[in-house]
Amino acid sequence: MLMNDDVYEHISTPYELLVSKEDYTNNIPAVLAEIADFTNKDVVDLGAGTGRLTCMAASSCNSIVAVDAAANMLKVTASKLAAMGLRNWKTSVADLRQIPLEDQSADMIIAGWSICYMSSSGNQDWQENLNQVMKEIDRVLRPGGTVIILETMGTGNTVPTPPDYLIPYFKRLEEQYGFAHKAIRTDYKFDSVEQAEQLCRDFFGDELGDRIKGEKTNIVPECTGIWWRNKSV
Repeated sequence: MLMNDDVYEHISTPYELLVSKEDYTNNIPAVLAEIADFTNKDVVDLGAGTGRLTCMAASSCNSIVAVDAAANMLKVTASKLAAMGLRNWKTSVADLRQIPLEDQSADMIIAGWSICYMSSSGNQDWQENLNQVMKEIDRVLRPGGTVIILETMGTGNTVPTPPDYLIPYFKRLEEQYGFAHKAIRTDYKFDSVEQAEQLCRDFFGDELGDRIKGEKTNIVPECTGIWWRNKSV
């Protein structure tokens, strides 16, 4: 996780390359299918980035709106969806605390690796930010709808080891907002050791980059947390 989310406006291409290497065993789509059925649903992807989760859901859902603060990221999302030959989507540049959608307009809301940037404990207003996002999710979600949140539980770790600055946010999801939770492995598989080292060094820091270089591995472990909740009818 990059601590400065503003940088995503400028790094859409290397970021897309990085995330394309994660979860090479396809655990994320498997667990999403266990939690909810996207078929014929109206879906919103909050913090869509370059469309990783958007593209997973788009082929089976009725409609999907990809929301992100970074316009350059959404351009990548749009190009990927267009290449899939789909027409059931749109993108929207917006703050997750002010979702530009009507009340009760979505059956499902997904948010992958995005809410963390405004809800980490290093942010002075993190609790209010999280509360505002939760209010917006509840406003947009239809009764009986499902919200699913994905966040990192540790890059370079074989067991869930969440960053200290995310632990209060994760606890609040479970204890205050009533989310169920599980953690899965979503390891990266890079094309080469050199690619693994460079991308991980750029995004996650020198410590991980040095470790990859020393171990000479193109497989980098990653743990991902998944939280979900159904809105009462």
